[in-house]
Amino acid sequence: MKIGLLTPFTGKNAHPAEFARVAESLGFESLWVPEHPAVPSNPKTQFPGGGAIPPVYYSMGDQIVALSMAASVTKNLKLATGICLVPEHEPIALAKQIATLDAYSGGRVLFGIGAGWLREESELFRVDFPRRWTQTAEMVAAMRKLWTEEHSEFEGRYVKFPSIRSYPKPAQKSGPPVLIGSLDKNALKRVAKWADGWCPIRLSAPAFKERVDELKRECASVGRDFSKLDITIMGGIAGDRARVQDGLKEFAAAGAHRFVTGLGDFTFESFEGMLKKMASLYI
Repeated sequence: MKIGLLTPFTGKNAHPAEFARVAESLGFESLWVPEHPAVPSNPKTQFPGGGAIPPVYYSMGDQIVALSMAASVTKNLKLATGICLVPEHEPIALAKQIATLDAYSGGRVLFGIGAGWLREESELFRVDFPRRWTQTAEMVAAMRKLWTEEHSEFEGRYVKFPSIRSYPKPAQKSGPPVLIGSLDKNALKRVAKWADGWCPIRLSAPAFKERVDELKRECASVGRDFSKLDITIMGGIAGDRARVQDGLKEFAAAGAHRFVTGLGDFTFESFEGMLKKMASLYI
């Protein structure tokens, strides 16, 4: 089981480069950085977990900048958007950022994506919120052309551009793998039809297995080879090392290739000790 870390960088918890350097030295496989570019002050949409939206959601630094800093001091650590809110970006510029990060890091990018849950945030960026997943799928298709074609053009509902050239290309020939981070009713259909993997969060091992089995059926229905998908689960396992290791075995048996553990609060002074403790439990 590959073990990753999920954390935002807020300017108050750790420097991304130092964090990544220590994480790689301890044997973690990947670093996943989330994003919320801007959060309205008084949204009507309720936080999914209940109560007010936590301050961390409007304190996240830019994920591509953070991952670039991490890339500069590591050799093997995977660099993952966890997740990138694709429709809140301009696709040509986003394709360039992801391609550049992948090229300069030697092909280490995992492109975890979502479409957003906070309507008021999405609408700041002119997202077609009711059809945000349709918009996301089109944007990803356009980005893949930019990653793989010498001369790229696209004509869609949301993305339109004439023949253009955009370099550097990603080190990964088909572009970074696109992993959908979603649990909505059509998420697995989307994974089977056009993504490279799935990275849900906060599922028990039995619930995760049910969804993986469903994904296998979706793949079979569209003639997709399930074995080629990258399957990640994000969350946390409580307890001592024995309990954590048993939990990892349960998720592996359920179909996970990677477990990405979310991190709580830490500081510039405490992050290294916290990472060593996490390594003692998970690695």
